[in-house]
Amino acid sequence: MREFLVEITTTVPEGTGQDEVDRRRAAEAVRARELAAAGHLARLWRPVGEMRSIGVWLAGDEEELHEKVLGTLPLSPWMTFTVTPLQPHPNDPGR
Repeated sequence: MREFLVEITTTVPEGTGQDEVDRRRAAEAVRARELAAAGHLARLWRPVGEMRSIGVWLAGDEEELHEKVLGTLPLSPWMTFTVTPLQPHPNDPGR
């Protein structure tokens, strides 16, 4: 599987009730755990003081990443994604 650096910004549509936001966020947490267990979500961070996430995600290709991974997130209709495909660096200390 290939690695992708994904920046996610979530914007809740105006007029959305707090109950709907809470329901989707709870479902999002469940789905993130499922994707991590399946090997699609490796790491996830939130920059201090910001309402966006940055993560390392894995998929066979970028189409699979969008359709079968990110597209299955309950908050995906409210999300924008910036995807950067990654490749190993020869000086990576983790190799």
